[in-house]
Amino acid sequence: MRKALKFLHTIGGIGLTGALVVQLLMLQNMPPVDSLVAYATARGQMGLISQWVLFPSLAIVLVSGLLSMAWTDAFHSQGWAWMKLALGVSVFEGTLIAVQGPATREAARAAQALAGELDPTLLGLTASSEWKSTLVILGVAIANVVLAVWRPRFSSKKSTAAL
Repeated sequence: MRKALKFLHTIGGIGLTGALVVQLLMLQNMPPVDSLVAYATARGQMGLISQWVLFPSLAIVLVSGLLSMAWTDAFHSQGWAWMKLALGVSVFEGTLIAVQGPATREAARAAQALAGELDPTLLGLTASSEWKSTLVILGVAIANVVLAVWRPRFSSKKSTAAL
């Protein structure tokens, strides 16, 4: 069970970081809103990546991490594991609020503008904040991986030297 959870956690982490990098690349190379068809297509693709890669990977990472902590008694007393849990919850919330939500909303808004139901000048206003948010979430996710590999001890060392 432990190896299966570790495998799922690793695969989920690869999917999560990969999807975040793809989102960043797509934001960097987003067609201008003036090219409404290209913009709507790119935003639709970002929405699909968010829906079919980012969110499932995030769910796999979070659930497998929680189950791994519950399953492995050795993790219960490790400060790095609790820090990883806190960062994992932060990545989960941040991804939903700052990455997936805006990507999905902007994809729907671009489709509405393409259908003539929304003024196209209202599109593309969140690209800068999406870029920054995604970069921060990617950084926290990478820090979580580093924490898992490094596994630092978060305990205070008391001096045992004689006076």
